[in-house]
Amino acid sequence: MAITVTGLNIYPVKGLKGIALTEATATERGLEHDRRFMIVDDAGMFRTQREHPRLATIWTEIAGDSLRLSAEDRDEIAVPLAPISGPRVRVQVWNSTVDALGVPAADEWLTEYLGMPSHLVYMPDYSRRTSNPKYGGTGKAVGFADGYAYLAANEASLDELNQRLAAKGHPALPMNRFRPNLVVSGEAPFGEDHWGEIRVGEAVLRAAKPCGRCQVTTTDQATGEVRGPEPLATLGEYRDSAEFGVMFGMNLVTVNGGRVRVGDEVRSA
Repeated sequence: MAITVTGLNIYPVKGLKGIALTEATATERGLEHDRRFMIVDDAGMFRTQREHPRLATIWTEIAGDSLRLSAEDRDEIAVPLAPISGPRVRVQVWNSTVDALGVPAADEWLTEYLGMPSHLVYMPDYSRRTSNPKYGGTGKAVGFADGYAYLAANEASLDELNQRLAAKGHPALPMNRFRPNLVVSGEAPFGEDHWGEIRVGEAVLRAAKPCGRCQVTTTDQATGEVRGPEPLATLGEYRDSAEFGVMFGMNLVTVNGGRVRVGDEVRSA
C-alpha cells in the first residue's frame, strides 16, 4: 500500500490552535508560516501549553497578509502575517535565545485573555535558530517549534494507541493531541521510526529523531482542559526510550523545499 499524506497543518503561533491545509510550501524552517510567532512573558521566555493550556483555546486564521487571533467571547484581532518592523527583542525558547520582532498590537488582547502579561513576537528572516546537530545535522533551521522543522505522525500508529486505550476503557483520541505538521496513512504502525530521507511532493525531508512527548498530549485541544494521564501512561508501556522518552511521531528537517499537498505519496528519496 502506498504511503500518502492525509493531513497538513500549520501552527502560526506556537501553542495556539492550528490551521489545516490542503497544500503548503516546505521551506528551510518548516511549512510556510508554521510557528513564526510565539507568545512570551515580560522576560522574553516562551509561553507553552505545558504550563498554560488555555493557549489551546485561541484560534488562528490567515487572511491575505494578516494573521487573525480569536477566542470565545472575545473580539478578533489582526496583525501583519510577516511584520517588517517593531521593537527588536531577545526571546528564549527552550535552550535557544534568538532575535525577534515584538508585535505590540496583540499584547493587550493576549494579556487580558490569558490573565498574565503576554507579548506576541515574530521570527524575522534575519533571525536564525537551528536544530540539535546531533540528530538534525549541521545548520538545519527551525522556527519557534520545539526543536525541528516538521513533525510527522502516522494514522496507523494512532490507531494502535487507540486500540490499547479502548482495551482499558478509555475513549479514542484525535490526532490533534499530537499537533503534527504532516499526517500519513498506509504506513505500518510506528513504521515512521525507520524513515531516512523521504520525498513528499516536491520536497525532500530527512527523519531526525523520534518525538519525545510531554503533557501537552493530555490537553484537549478543543477546550484546553487537561485530561491526563492518557495518552502518556499507555504510550509509556510500549513506546518508552531511555534516549527520547515517551515517543510518538517523527521529527524531520528539510533537505530540499518545495510544494507538498494532501494526497502526495511519501517515498524514499
